[in-house]
Order: sequence, then C-alpha cells, then structure tokens
Amino acid sequence: MKYQELLAKNIKELRLKHNLTQEVFAEKIGLTTNGVSNIERNRYQPTAETIDRICKAFKITPAELLLVPTDSNKEIIENIVTLLSVCPVKKLKKIYEMVHLMVKG
Repeated sequence: MKYQELLAKNIKELRLKHNLTQEVFAEKIGLTTNGVSNIERNRYQPTAETIDRICKAFKITPAELLLVPTDSNKEIIENIVTLLSVCPVKKLKKIYEMVHLMVKG
C-alpha cells in the first residue's frame, strides 16, 4: 500500500474511532468538510501543517499516521520502533524500565 493511501485510510479510521463526523472533524482541524472528504478518499494530500493539526487533534505523532495495523509480532515490533524513534531520551528510559518490568514479570 502506498503511503498516501495508508495516510488517507488511517485518518478516516481515526476520525471514525473517535466518533467524529466529517463536519465536526473539519471544524476541529480548520478545513472544510469537502477538504476532509478529499483527504479521506486520497484525492488531496494534506499539507504538513494539516497533518500537524490532525495529529494534535488525535494526540498522536505523524509517524503514527503511517502505521499499518497488524497482529504479527514482527510488524508490531517494527511499529513500536517507529514510535520510539521520535521519543526523547528521558521518555525512552522510562519506557525501557516499564517494558523490562513487564517482560520480566
């Protein structure tokens, strides 16, 4: 799947997961309803500024918008690594400690 298609699919899935209509979501991120519809149908690629507003609305990172949902261990680990790659060292240390305790226990 191309990253543009994945981005469009993930934005729509996030919107639906949060029970937002296109109208409410559009208002939240400063677009028109038609703009949201075009993004979700992969007819328009959002700008970096729009992606930033989408990420803030859902409290996620831009990297998370490109993750492929999966149940495979290998793909889950790859997705975790992608997310961790943007974390500051201080947070990484805390995450490491939590993961270490969970795996050990």
